[in-house]
Amino acid sequence: MSANLLDRTIKLIWDFKGPAAAKTAEHYLVHLKEYVDKEELKYDIYNVEHVSSTHSLVFLVVAEFEMPQVRDSLKPHRGQLYQI
Repeated sequence: MSANLLDRTIKLIWDFKGPAAAKTAEHYLVHLKEYVDKEELKYDIYNVEHVSSTHSLVFLVVAEFEMPQVRDSLKPHRGQLYQI
């Protein structure tokens, strides 16, 4: 495995839909921040994106080596490669 693979970052995404999507996403972000601090993750890159009035998402960027632990603990809906 090359060093390049170990340096990759993953954007984990949680989608929230419906009339309360924005408020739910903002609330979930609070818990993600707490998790990042508690687990001392390599990056502290996270945010909320409001896609529409009924769809918001929260994302957290993790180092690839951290992804299995975070995925198993927090159960994101999806993920994608992320460029810092």
